[in-house]
Amino acid sequence: MELIRLLESNSDKIISEAYKSVYKDKLKGYKKVGQEKTKEKLENLLKKVIQCVRKKELLPMLNYTEKIATERFSSGYDLFEVQTAINALEVSIWNIIFKEINPDKLKENLGLVSTVLGAGKDHLARTYVFLATKSKAPALNLNNLFSGSESIANEN
Repeated sequence: MELIRLLESNSDKIISEAYKSVYKDKLKGYKKVGQEKTKEKLENLLKKVIQCVRKKELLPMLNYTEKIATERFSSGYDLFEVQTAINALEVSIWNIIFKEINPDKLKENLGLVSTVLGAGKDHLARTYVFLATKSKAPALNLNNLFSGSESIANEN
């Protein structure tokens, strides 16, 4: 398939462009782990995209994004950081497709990539929400919010 060959032969370019976007956005979690680890994470995601496009199945991406969500949530990444990194990879892939694929095949190729990554981002977000609702939020101390209310009540 032309798309798979295109993605594989341009993987370094795709990863480099996506990394520049992640670095430019100053995503604290990815900045903390450094350039090599961030590029490795982007490369693993690209490999998963290629696998799903090749097999035309979403389950590998859903399983992978669930794993990513669990790892990143546990490591303190914000959901928007992870979504932004995936978006950066998607835009980088789109740029290659727009440059290299005939216009009559854009719809199919963009559709394949967007379907795989869209399903992954959706599953990642739902997993993050699930994990967030399972973790215990610190108790709120509302005493200061209502301080002074005693004096108002005494005046009436």
